[in-house]
Formats: sequence, C-alpha cells, structure tokens
Amino acid sequence: LIMQLCLINASLSAELLVTLSPCLCRLGGILSKYKDIEGVVKIEEVDGEELVKKFAEEMEQMLGRKMKSVKRLAEAAEDADFYHEYNETLEFDYYNSMLINTVDEDGNQLPLGGEFPLEKNEHFNKLPVNTQQSNIQVPTNVYNKDPDILNGVYMSETLNDVFIENFQKDSSLTWQYFGSATGFFRLYPGIQWIPDENGVVTYDCRTRNWYIQAATSPKDVVIVVDVSGSMKGLRLTIAKHTINTILDTLGENDFVNIIAYSDYVRYVEPCFRGTLVQADLDNREVTHNTYTSKAAALGQGSLCNQAIMLITDGAMEDFQDVFEEFNWPERRVRVFTYLIGREMTFAENVKWIACNNKGYYTHISTLADVQENVMEYLHVLSRPMVINHDHDIIWTEAYMDSVLFNSQAQSLLLMTSVAMPVFSKKEETLSHGILLGVVGTDVALRELMRLAPRYKLGVHGYAFLITNNGYILSHPDLRPLYKEGKKLKPKPNYNSVDLSEVEWEDTEEKLRTAMVKGETGTLTLDVRTSVDKGRRVMFQKNDYFYTIINETPFSLGIVLTRGYGQYIFIGNVSVEEGLDDLLAPDLIIANEWTYCETDIDPAHRKLSQLQAVVRYLSGKEPDLECDVELLQQTLFDAVVTAPMEAYWTALMLNTSGVDEGIETLVGFSLSLFLSLHRSFLTSTDKENMFTLDHFPVWYRRAAEHPAGQFLYYMPRQDNRGRGDTFTKQTHTHRHTNTLFAFLFPICPVIKLLCFCLLLSSQDIECYVIDNNGFVLISKQRNNVSLHTQAHTRTDTELEWFLVSDLIKKGDILQPCDTEYPSFIYEPSIKETNSIIKCGRCQKMFVVQQIPESNLLMLVVQADCDCSRQNVSTLLLLLLDPGAHNDSVKCERMRSQKIRRRPESCHAYHPQENADDCGGASFASLSASLFISCLSFSALAS
Repeated sequence: LIMQLCLINASLSAELLVTLSPCLCRLGGILSKYKDIEGVVKIEEVDGEELVKKFAEEMEQMLGRKMKSVKRLAEAAEDADFYHEYNETLEFDYYNSMLINTVDEDGNQLPLGGEFPLEKNEHFNKLPVNTQQSNIQVPTNVYNKDPDILNGVYMSETLNDVFIENFQKDSSLTWQYFGSATGFFRLYPGIQWIPDENGVVTYDCRTRNWYIQAATSPKDVVIVVDVSGSMKGLRLTIAKHTINTILDTLGENDFVNIIAYSDYVRYVEPCFRGTLVQADLDNREVTHNTYTSKAAALGQGSLCNQAIMLITDGAMEDFQDVFEEFNWPERRVRVFTYLIGREMTFAENVKWIACNNKGYYTHISTLADVQENVMEYLHVLSRPMVINHDHDIIWTEAYMDSVLFNSQAQSLLLMTSVAMPVFSKKEETLSHGILLGVVGTDVALRELMRLAPRYKLGVHGYAFLITNNGYILSHPDLRPLYKEGKKLKPKPNYNSVDLSEVEWEDTEEKLRTAMVKGETGTLTLDVRTSVDKGRRVMFQKNDYFYTIINETPFSLGIVLTRGYGQYIFIGNVSVEEGLDDLLAPDLIIANEWTYCETDIDPAHRKLSQLQAVVRYLSGKEPDLECDVELLQQTLFDAVVTAPMEAYWTALMLNTSGVDEGIETLVGFSLSLFLSLHRSFLTSTDKENMFTLDHFPVWYRRAAEHPAGQFLYYMPRQDNRGRGDTFTKQTHTHRHTNTLFAFLFPICPVIKLLCFCLLLSSQDIECYVIDNNGFVLISKQRNNVSLHTQAHTRTDTELEWFLVSDLIKKGDILQPCDTEYPSFIYEPSIKETNSIIKCGRCQKMFVVQQIPESNLLMLVVQADCDCSRQNVSTLLLLLLDPGAHNDSVKCERMRSQKIRRRPESCHAYHPQENADDCGGASFASLSASLFISCLSFSALAS
C-alpha cells in the first residue's frame, strides 16, 4: 500500500508544478520593473537602539505637552480659589450636563439646564460636544445646589478659557477636566450626560483612579472588620459596602490586606497571611457573600502612607497603651474608624482611636452614607502633600472609561490619564492642607503608539509599553475584551496583565526586570509566535530594545525579528511619477496607517488618508504634517508595482480563476496594498482594535515562508456554512532582503484535488494538509479547515478546537493557563510513514511533502476507526474548575515580581493640624489585634 501511494505522489508532484507555473509568471512584470530602478534604491540595517530612543523621545514630547496643559489648569484653579471669597448664600446658575437641552412637561427649560449647543466632532469620537464651553456633572447623591458646589463651580469658571487655550496649543488633546473635592466634575468639551436606565448618575470623579492617585501618595492599608455576633443584617451589608468602597480607592501602587475578627483574629484569605497584597484591579475583587480578596501579586508594601481602617459597630476600650508603645509619638500609622449602625452608645472610644492617631472618624448608619464618609480619608492623607505644595504629576495605568461615556467607540478605547492636585494657597488654611480637587486630561494609547509606526519595525515587529509595576499599557497580544452576546466587554483584570504573561519566553524575566527598573538596553530571545488566533505558530529570533520614557512611569520596548525586520528598503522616485501610479484604480493605501496627521487641523479631519496624501504631495495642503519617509516609500512601491494593473486588466478578460479577487501586499516597505474586489484586512484581522498597523495572517505567514514557494492557507471564517470553500494561495519572493507577497485565489485546474478525491475509497482516505496540520482537501467537506488530529487522534490526544469552543461556551472569565497543542512540519523531512494503534486494530499512513509548497499529502487506511476514542473524561478533567492544586495556586500567587515604586512620597509634615478628625460618636476588640495590625507597618517598612 505504501509503495503504491508513493508512486501516486511522485506523479502528483510533477502535475502540481505544471499547474502552478502560470502563477509564477505573474511575478515577471514586477521583477522587470524593479530591475529598471534597482540603481536608485538602497537597503539600510535597522538600528534598534536608535529607533527605540527616537520613539521614546517623541512620546516624551507628546506626553510633555499634556503635562504642560495640566499644569496650566492647576495654576489657574489655585489662583481662582485664592481670590474667591466663599459665599454661603451664593446663587449661581451653571450648565448641568444632565439637565441641558431638556424641558419639562410645559416646555420650559429645567433649572440648571438651558440651551447648550452640541455638534458631533470626529476628534471626540463623533460624540456631540461643545468646544467653546465646559459643563458640570454632579452625582445623583450630591445636592447640585449645595453652597460648596455653587462656590466651587463659580470659582472654577475661569478654567473655560484655559481649556480652550490648551486645545488651541495642542489640538491632539482630548478630554480636559477638573474633579472637585466637593463632588462636582467640570468637563471640556461640554457634553450631554446620559443617566442610567433608572435616571441615576453614579459617576463620582473622586472615585476615579486619576483623582485618587493625584490626591494621595501610595498607601499601605490594613482593613480590620468586625464579624462578631452583633454585625449582621443591615450592619453586615453596610460593612461589606464600606470594604468595597475602600478597595475602590486603591490602585496598583497601593497595598492592602483584610483581617476579620470576633473572638479571634483571622486573615480572610489564608494564602495572604502576614503580607500585603498589591491592590490592582484583579486583586481588589471582593465577593458580596464573603470578604475574600482575590490577589495575584504580593509585595513588601508601598513604603509610604500607612493606615488601619477599623470597621465596627462599637469598641469597648481605646487601647491607649497599645498605641503609646507602637505608634506614638510620630503616629506614622494613621487609624480611620467607621462606626456601623444607628447605635451611638460607645462612639466616643471609636472616635478617640481615630483622633489620637491622625486619622478620621465617621458614623455610617445607612448605605447612602458610605461613599461620602469613605472619601474623607483621602483628604486626610493628602494633607502633608498639600501643606508642602508638592504638585506631583501622576500617570494612571491603562483603562477603558466605559463608565464616563455610553458611546461604545469611546468606551472601548484604552487610555491613560495625566493628573495633578489642586491646593488651597490661602494662609489661614495652610496647616489644614485643604485639597480643592484634581485636574487632568486623557491620552488615547493608540494615539501614543502611532509614534512607533509598524512600517519601521517589519511585519513581525511591534512596539509595546509597560508601567512601573510591569503591567501592559499597550501590546499586540493584549486582548482585554470578551464577547457577551453581541456586545464587547472588558475582562475583569484587563489592565493588570503582566508583561511576563505575553512575553512568556522571557522565563528569567530579564526583559521585564530591566524595563521595570527603567533601564535602557537590548536582549535577544528565541520565541514562538502564535498567529491566526493561536491556531498556528512561528519560530523566530527576536531582538528586544527598550528604554524609559522620562517624566513618566512608563517604559517602551520594540521588537525586531531577525531576517525580515533587520533591514529597511528605501527607494526614490519623482513625486509626479509616483502620484500617477498612486491614483491607479487597483491601488489602496491602508487607512489604518498614518501617512498624514489629519487630526491636528479641524479642516483636515474629514479627509481620508489617501486624500490627505494626494493633497500634500500635489502642494494643495502643504501645512499637513506627513511622514515624508513613508510617503517616499509608498510612491516607490506604487511605481514598481504598476505593471500589475496591465496584467490584471488582461486577466479580467478571462474571469475564470479570479472570482474571489486578487490581493497583493508589496513588502518593499510595507506601504501599500494592491487589490481587486477584496479588502486589506478581513474582519478577523480587525478584531483586535488595540493592535495598530496590523497585517493579514496570509502576509505574516508568507514573510516566514521559504522564498519562491507557494503557501496555501484556508481562512477559518470563509468555510463555516457558506457553500464552497476558498483556499488562499500566497507566493513569496525575496530579493536582496526585500519581500514581495502575493495572494491569489487557488490556481485553475488543481489536479491535486482530483487525485485526492479519486484516492479516497473504502480502503484508504486521502487528505491534503498544510504544514500546521489543517485539512485543505478532503472527500468530506466538513473536514476542511479542521485539524488533522480530529481524524487521527488517540486516547492520549485532545483535539484543540473542541476545548476552545467548550471554554468559550462556558464564559470562563477567570485568569487561567491553558495549553493548546500546535503542530509545524519539519521541511527537511520529505516523506515519512508509520503505524497508529487504535485499540484492537492498527492503521498505516504515509505523508509526503508536495514540492514548492507548504502542503503535504496524507493517506491512511480507512478500515480502522480511531475517531471514536472516548475523550470526555480528559475534557472534564481539563475543564473542571476544581481540578487544580490549591497549594500550588497559593505558592504561585505568593511569587513576587519586581516593581518600581513611585519616586515621591508625602506621608508626614510637622505642621499638619490633625484636630479635624471627624464628628462626635464599639464589639469586643482585643489589644492583640491592634498589635498585629500595627506590626504591618513594620512589615511594609
């Protein structure tokens, strides 16, 4: 049988070469044109060290402009407050963003409403905005005519002019804002605020990360919660809500742990006994039925502010001897107390604890009291910074502001915010350290990453950003969304994904450690890169170049792949010649790329990239800021590929074979796209909106395929219940370190298909598979694009896409490690054969490589069925959430990663007046509890 199959394959190879030869002729015109101008081109090696420094400098300049804007806002707000005299009876109408352009039943404008012109603006994600005015948002639980609100809004009116001036100086600015300590939020440009389905606005600027980080230095917080018998019913509910609210005020530079006590003391998460947990988004998750804090990263603490939060319904003593021994006289550990419930019998002791440890006491009798009372501790912690007038600028981690905007386009953008505190400069209030609020602006990370254009890094190259904690700001493998029905939603821990989770070949974490420390350097790694949603893998050697972005907590890295990615191809043609070919009907430039900045001047914002390029090159819009290097390469590529139009015109006269269209992405400089009937990126290619300048899968694979060979690829989305399947065929050609990649429909009269179908019978089955083991040709149509393993698996093998589908159906959103088998054929093996044992029978198979392609022919005996092996037990074992070792999980969570602490810390000031410690106002509480809590300060130090 094997000899018979080998003879068939030998004749098949010759037939295939005859079939493919017409496709090769299509290269002739381009190669000839390239030879004509070869003398005016040059190839330069990419200097990764210089490139990463250049990108970092440009990012520093861009972010520097945002910081200057924020500084101007802070200065203006402080000056306005300095000259403003508080008026208890002030009456003042302002534009409330929830009430504007709204009338009552009689058609009258609502109070604090009125006409507020709005116009859709491309720069602000097509939202209706007013670029001439800001307006005010007030949470529903804050009275919008409270004297503090009215005085603050009146005082901050002066910021309108500064908002507009900032936008004129830097038109790449997006949202600018002032968040007041009293609760109102001034936003520019002004918008219509949309409440939730109950007509409620829960957004409170004081709970946002940019506000909290700017208002306080990093914090070590131990939450001590009373769980004695009296804490039940409403009191327990209020206590849980208080814990959640405190946790919401913490960020990735803060550390936390939770201790419960009744007759004895216990850690709510035993795994975190005796340590502090980094308070990133994932770690702050607390269930409603227990106090469990889910944490994945531990640390020694922030080494700055230290506080104990005591949540109780009473305290029978004040523990003065404990505080005298462990916390006085410096009182470095502040104690904040929260008295839960309506009872006030023993409130004096609870207040005494806070007031004698530079903290703050509050009484929380209802759920509605929680938010305002918890926020008070932030103002207390800010006092040393305010008294010293330390205007630290902070940058937040990546986040999606889906709370602020209901517009999906806006809410799914990853962004970072830069913010600065605003202080009272009045002499009479200096020792009280009054924080007026925080000013800030947003920076869309995709705009920042445009400064590291992909065309300079090669088809596999990319740039990425991380924070001082090692978390990803931007990375091609960051996938922060999941689908729930038709909606995209952020994953619970989308902004606390560590670099080690995507650059996982960095097993010793040398790259991560160097970048977190803010170092500049290089590193080389052998990597396995997945493409096509992880279904395929490529082996590459990557060079990493990294450096810090000054004045920020961020570090930038770029990746260049050895081989294709080491060099850049530079050609030069005249503008006149290039423009003529650039306007050919078969040519498209990728609109996702930035050839010209159309966002700076409002008059340019409606231009497509091609329109902007043509206007700039023709001299009609000389003020456009365009990438001259990219345009030069684009014109060159347009000229070199011009012969394709004539060939395609002739080809269209005979439409057989081109029904599905022809695509060519020319890889001299990766600058343009030639097409008939098809688009540059498929819907699958576009799924990850967080990856800029991405390339189609067929092109990425072709770049690593041997020169001169055809690569066949079955797109998964093209064959699910849509009639005939379609196979893509790519041909690669390299010349002096350049790459052409052409995508054709499969060449006419593929005799390979006929051979395989004729071979399949009751005795044998025939498949044509690609180098990753996926079926391209089979007698059974349903097999096409499935993995070979689906047909030949044994009881020790698990077909990978079945697992993937099951996980997807289960909507498992917890972080996990999942292993997917991936296969790649060794090209040096031209032919192999063996025997598969399937229970009581065995089957023979033979595999032979098909020349000049990535294809193999697989022929197996059909009279021994291996496909019905029982894999359900293995599936259940893999997917059962209980099938793991808790001790291993705990040990892994205890593994500590290097992080870089923020440089500034404002935890103490000798002039602080701590007399303001809350209003007038108990559970059995042991002295040993406070000793253990105060010991945390020693641990964190």
